[in-house]
Amino acid sequence: MAGKSRNFFQLTNLEQQRSTAGKRYLEFLRIPALSAGLYVLPAGGTDPQSPHKEDEMYYVIRGRARMKVGNEDQQIGAGSIIFVAAGIEHRFFDIAEELTVLVFFAPAESA
Repeated sequence: MAGKSRNFFQLTNLEQQRSTAGKRYLEFLRIPALSAGLYVLPAGGTDPQSPHKEDEMYYVIRGRARMKVGNEDQQIGAGSIIFVAAGIEHRFFDIAEELTVLVFFAPAESA
């Protein structure tokens, strides 16, 4: 693929950009109504999140962990889809295998 597209993304490219940046989270799309990013947590790692002002959707690409959303918690893994309403306490924990997650905020995540 020549050039950089705002409409098409390749997971391998996003993973490389995130790794090169040395960050857990790489935002790769931002428009007023939506932002999206790639979030990676290592096995045994800690998820430092706090509640967001926006609704949020997670899609687990790979890895295994548990996730707490409000008073509910469940085992999650590849293919899990999790919705978190704005302002709700949430976090991944007991990360058994490196967790790679697509994250979507609506509207776009505020700074």
